Amino acid sequence: MNKALVAKIEEWSHPPFDDETIETLEEMKNYPQELEDAFYKNLEFGTGGMRGIMGVGTNRINAYTLGKSTQGLSNYLKQTFENDHIKVVIAYDCRNNSKSLALKVAEVFSANGIKVFFFSDLRTTPELSFAVKHLEAHCGIVLTASHNPPEYNGYKVYWKDGGQIVPPQDKYIIDEIDQIQFSDIKFKANNDLIELIDKDIDQAFFDTSVRLGQSKLKTRDNFKIVFTPLHGTSITAVPQVLAKAGYTDVHLVADQSTPDGNFPTVKSPNPEEPEALKMALDQAQSIGADMVIGTDPDSDRLGVAVRDQNNEFRLLNGNQTMVVMTYFLLEKWKKRNHLDGNQFIATTVVSTPMIQKMAQAYGVHYKETLTGFKWIGKLIKEFPELQFIGGGEESFGYLAGDDIRDKDAVTATLLACEVGTSAKNNDKSFYEILEECYRQFGAHKEKLIYFTREGKEGADMIKSMMEGYRNNPPKKIAGISVTELEDYLTSERFFCMEKQSEKIDLPVADVLIFKLEDDSRIAIRPSGTEPKIKFYFSVNDKLESYEDWHTKEPILDAKIESIIKGIGL
Repeated sequence: MNKALVAKIEEWSHPPFDDETIETLEEMKNYPQELEDAFYKNLEFGTGGMRGIMGVGTNRINAYTLGKSTQGLSNYLKQTFENDHIKVVIAYDCRNNSKSLALKVAEVFSANGIKVFFFSDLRTTPELSFAVKHLEAHCGIVLTASHNPPEYNGYKVYWKDGGQIVPPQDKYIIDEIDQIQFSDIKFKANNDLIELIDKDIDQAFFDTSVRLGQSKLKTRDNFKIVFTPLHGTSITAVPQVLAKAGYTDVHLVADQSTPDGNFPTVKSPNPEEPEALKMALDQAQSIGADMVIGTDPDSDRLGVAVRDQNNEFRLLNGNQTMVVMTYFLLEKWKKRNHLDGNQFIATTVVSTPMIQKMAQAYGVHYKETLTGFKWIGKLIKEFPELQFIGGGEESFGYLAGDDIRDKDAVTATLLACEVGTSAKNNDKSFYEILEECYRQFGAHKEKLIYFTREGKEGADMIKSMMEGYRNNPPKKIAGISVTELEDYLTSERFFCMEKQSEKIDLPVADVLIFKLEDDSRIAIRPSGTEPKIKFYFSVNDKLESYEDWHTKEPILDAKIESIIKGIGL
């Protein structure tokens, strides 16, 4: 270990760190690799806030790392709103230690003279985003690690518009945090400044969710839904919103409906993983349901499974769900004569190109941004003259309207059910709507593969892989010429044939995108929330009126596999 690392570890061996922390640290010294991983870096804000494994160390989620961030944020709030009575809202999800860590955060804010609205029990991330605006607070915090494994927790920061912090503000806050010593943290609470909130905010959030997600339908009685919160927080909101919207045939997966941070029935509480929805799919098959929906622990992502042309359940990927819901919203706006060119839809650079084609077809603006829903929230803030219809990202996140400023699985669940019900009322299906989109906007197929690399060694390996692709980019992949290379770290888009380049007008990010001559695309990026490197593949072709998607899909799948092999994976 280098001297700086040894000094950092030694600092945690004395007060202000408590006895339990010091004792745990002494035990960790018997395991040098674990010790190094816990201290070799400080936790950083990524695409979804600050996430990490819970435990002792600067690279861990604990009362001291969160306390330091909260002290720095308190200082920044007081500098920014010096003449205001500063208010923050705090929520937490079902994860182990979420409530106790959230209380620590509340105590630090209150010790700094800041008013805290504290949810009395676990609540969803979209409700936290809503509550910040609803209560006219200056800031919001939610304790969550989204879909990460049970040993993780996290800390997401929201600003007064209800959106997550973004540049340059995040840098100002981080600079303030970096100046804080652990001895500077004010932990002594002022309980007079901590106020519990619950039912009034719940009802306002439910009403807003129904208003954003509901459509005019003939009936909802004929649509049968199986829903699983995967042991997560959405049990506090999704069933209530569906009932309020008029759905009476909703069946919960009983063994997954109790919040539990250990997620005992799944390997991963991630609705992107087919295994996570197995219990729900089995139940849906047995009762003849129309749709299966599962949400992640903090209820910002949703997985949707619908019946295909063979009446078998298919778990749609995030791009497919996003396409159908955006199409449904665009059609609704069109039928009401609300499209006048002053609207926009949005997605991210690694999501399906279909969203751009849909924007062109409906005459609305198209906005594309970096991975992470904070960037879509930023777009809503940056273009107040435009109405935000909806948008999403491939990682199973969606947002309708601008009352909430983060991906919202509560409203999106209702919206998905409205699409399915509307289709069924017209003797169609959700899956057939997807086929209609492929015929109108081109048949696109996407696939994500990733590699997990844990710890410092893993981080170095991921960095080396990115440098390899960046410094020695392929000229051909699977025999197909690379026509464009987008490097978001250098903010440069290079046109290979013309040997010309242009600036990419987005914040700097460690992302590479290769565009091929046949309009295929490969994006590569390290995850901002997990120790993973991700590869996103997108291919497309025409779907003629006489063709079925189930005959075209295997052709596109084979094309993706060829490209995967061609890039050396």
